[in-house]
Amino acid sequence: MTEIHRKTLDEVTALYHRPLLDLIHEASSIHRANHDANEMQMCTLLSIKTGGCTEDCGYCSQSLHNKAELDKEILMKTDDVLEQARKAKESGSTRFCMGAAWPRVLDGKAFDRVCDMVKGVSDMGLEACCTLGMLTEAQAKRLKDAGLSAYNHNLDTSREFYDKVITTRSYDERLETIENVVKAGINVCCGGILGLGEKEEDRISLLHTLSNMNPQPESVPINMLVPVKGTPMEDNARLDIFEWIRCIAVARILMPKTMVRLSAGRLEISKEAQALAFLAGANAIFTGEKLLTTPNPEKDADYGLLAELGIKPRAPFKEEQAA
Repeated sequence: MTEIHRKTLDEVTALYHRPLLDLIHEASSIHRANHDANEMQMCTLLSIKTGGCTEDCGYCSQSLHNKAELDKEILMKTDDVLEQARKAKESGSTRFCMGAAWPRVLDGKAFDRVCDMVKGVSDMGLEACCTLGMLTEAQAKRLKDAGLSAYNHNLDTSREFYDKVITTRSYDERLETIENVVKAGINVCCGGILGLGEKEEDRISLLHTLSNMNPQPESVPINMLVPVKGTPMEDNARLDIFEWIRCIAVARILMPKTMVRLSAGRLEISKEAQALAFLAGANAIFTGEKLLTTPNPEKDADYGLLAELGIKPRAPFKEEQAA
């Protein structure tokens, strides 16, 4: 593996403040040197257990602490999840991510069922991903043995701003879960949410933390806050779209090999802005009508945009096949 120069916070700050078009140019060059610029990883995210979470994340409709209108659902049956995975594969997705509104993974029948889901998804030739909250190293190893390709556990924001968003789980607990995932040999999917009310320096700090992980995350989701009525952040102002592009470009420069994924908030972003994000190094999207509980662009709209741009879907397990 190529040695990557870890940058200091001052270096990341200087990079972030460069003229936007210069950033996009450098990011695009780095992207083309490390990836097929006309290829997109297509991912589908399914909520396999919705609502009732005891965490107090200020942006989340699934938190018991918030007053968002949400139909709570128990853990789905394995066959129903696998049917959704089959449909996602038929629609062109190559990674299928299963999300459960749990604060942490607990050993027992529910976790056994999730491991069965992971095995089923992996057996059908899809990359299997989960986001289940905090987990131990032993639990991560069970998921790895079941066939899990990646585990998502976002940092959300900077360490400095974190307690303005969440108080029921510490930043270090998030980093500990990521460490357990790495020890189990599972790819790390870790990113953040923009527009939580954070300052520019918080976005810089988040990008610095992500890029200095060892190893760097295999994928970094860049979420734009979707304000949900009934949550403390329902009235948050929308982040300027050029700030979103800037974060994507900096992420690509700092993490050349990483898949940079456009996640929540894409429904409100124009196709022109999304194309600029692809130019700046984004090379993965979530497709499907929902991202857990928030709306997402229709599949036809995504494939129509990619066709207009001449971008084709990326094959599953491409890195393993190339090795």
